[in-house]
Amino acid sequence: MRPTISIRGQKLKISDEMSKDCLSILYNTCVCTEGVTKRLAEKNDFVIFLFTLMTSKKTFLQTATLIEDILGVKKEMIRLDEVPNLSTLVSNFDQQQLANFCRILAVTISEMDTGNDDKHTLLAKNAQQKKSLSLGPSAAEINQAALLSIPGFVERLCKLATRKVSETTGTASFLQELEEWYTWLDNALVLDALMRVANEESEHNQASIVFPPPGASEENGLPHTSTRTQLPQSMKIMHEIMYKLEVLYVLCVLLMGRQRNQVGPSPTSQDGEPGAKPPGAPLGFSQNGSCSGPDITLKIQFLRLLQSFSDHHENKYLLLNNQELNELSAISLKANIPEVEAVLNTDRSLVCDGKRGLLTRLLQVMKKEPAESSFRFWQARAVESFLRGTTSYADQMFLLKRGLLEHILYCIVDSECKSRDVLQSYFDLLGELMKFNVDAFKRFNKYINTDAKFQVFLKQINSSLVDSNMLVRCVTLSLDRFENQVDMKVAEVLSECRLLAYISQVPTQMSFLFRLINIIHVQTLTQENVSCLNTSLVILMLARRKERLPLYLRLLQRMEHSKKYPGFLLNNFHNLLRFWQQHYLHKDKDSTCLENSSCISFSYWKETVSILLNPDRQSPSALVSYIEEPYMDIDRDFTEE
Repeated sequence: MRPTISIRGQKLKISDEMSKDCLSILYNTCVCTEGVTKRLAEKNDFVIFLFTLMTSKKTFLQTATLIEDILGVKKEMIRLDEVPNLSTLVSNFDQQQLANFCRILAVTISEMDTGNDDKHTLLAKNAQQKKSLSLGPSAAEINQAALLSIPGFVERLCKLATRKVSETTGTASFLQELEEWYTWLDNALVLDALMRVANEESEHNQASIVFPPPGASEENGLPHTSTRTQLPQSMKIMHEIMYKLEVLYVLCVLLMGRQRNQVGPSPTSQDGEPGAKPPGAPLGFSQNGSCSGPDITLKIQFLRLLQSFSDHHENKYLLLNNQELNELSAISLKANIPEVEAVLNTDRSLVCDGKRGLLTRLLQVMKKEPAESSFRFWQARAVESFLRGTTSYADQMFLLKRGLLEHILYCIVDSECKSRDVLQSYFDLLGELMKFNVDAFKRFNKYINTDAKFQVFLKQINSSLVDSNMLVRCVTLSLDRFENQVDMKVAEVLSECRLLAYISQVPTQMSFLFRLINIIHVQTLTQENVSCLNTSLVILMLARRKERLPLYLRLLQRMEHSKKYPGFLLNNFHNLLRFWQQHYLHKDKDSTCLENSSCISFSYWKETVSILLNPDRQSPSALVSYIEEPYMDIDRDFTEE
């Protein structure tokens, strides 16, 4: 493909047509001959050279298709900063080319998965982090930085993501569209299936046979063909939807990466609580669990983008309109609390227009969704991310006034939701909505107004503590705050609320504590279940404040013996706390999320863990004091190299 024959000291210029034929031969060779794609992937200079062929519109689609296939098998990620004139190349793409290019970008900016399940444990992630620190930024991080350095890149992606289907070019010939489909559906069998559908629809509608106009081959750089029918409008719309999926995915990854400060405002780092799914998680399932159509998948990808944008971003208030921002201010004024600084700093020229902001519209859609739809998981995650960070009374009241709490309780209690993912997202959202908010607890008590309803609610909580532990934590923290307040309204809620009365009982707290410690182990800790460890710590920190820490440890010891497993639980907890120190006390680990979500200073977290790990067996607050010598097993090495 590289011109090598010289005439009079000059290299021959290979025509676009010849390059196109070469690309087609290469692509088909890769498809038909095993191992060719891998061999091409090993030639890094060749892969870089392929990018330069994307400057021509005639060879763009074939080049993009070949690059995508090669990158799919390449062991080491390509570095975009090695592509000559990357900024100029991308800036010269039209919007359709940029949309197709996002398929390649999705591979180059996502961290490569080794396929090992252990990689998802915190032990493995910590080991990988240590390795990464010594090696410097990963190729994916370098590629993210390279893209964000291109002027106007993010703005163009946003325009692509928000462009309406009706605004797309509708005059392209069938053959041009067919070639675009080939880029998206790089599988001949899938393409054949689509053609059969097209033929069947055409016959059903008695559509006339369409032939390419004279000269189409020359205009579009396409070979003549006798293809019989046009793709129906539904497939054109699907084409639009599929490229928007890639665009939204790229935006999600950029918002969640280390370079996210360049995408939007500077968010606070988080510890991964609760178990939000990463960008690479499977998308789109219908109510019966089967894969959904691309339209549903597009909506889910959009919700993931909302979640990434809202999570610890000060500009999350752009999801409201001016009237709703004024409502937040009025709520703060009425409650005699200062307005959130981020609300005051919001650029009102950029907020949503129309009668309702995006967040309010999302709530309306959420209420109409069928109770068992797993689509609700992503809706709840997006709303929850708006509430994350430092608890805002005004934000909570804004959502409470729109009936969100009653709707969540209806789904948990009245519809008795069975989906674990949906339940977890609702418990997490409910916790953020109710935390420290006496009005929310009043509303809860008004809705859960019978013992029968309350028992259904408890059954849902107790059926999986991994899913509900964040709610347990929020209620426990709220109870502690309410008990220390002198207020008639609070006193009334404390005396009437079934949930607060239930959590206030020591046997209840001990039952939660025992199960939280028992269901997690150092070797199986993940971003999703590490919250169980932190919730158990919250229970013990609040006990320590009341000088009841020795009592709780003594009760844990008794529960161990009653279960006929002396030392098992406390040894496990000791190992978990040792890991907690390794995980959260790294200088590169920002643990402000723990502090903000609990309103307990991180120094108190650290002190409590140190007290529990005190090796002095005479200390009444040390775990070792409650592990009998024959059962002592606290020096286990769980570090992964």
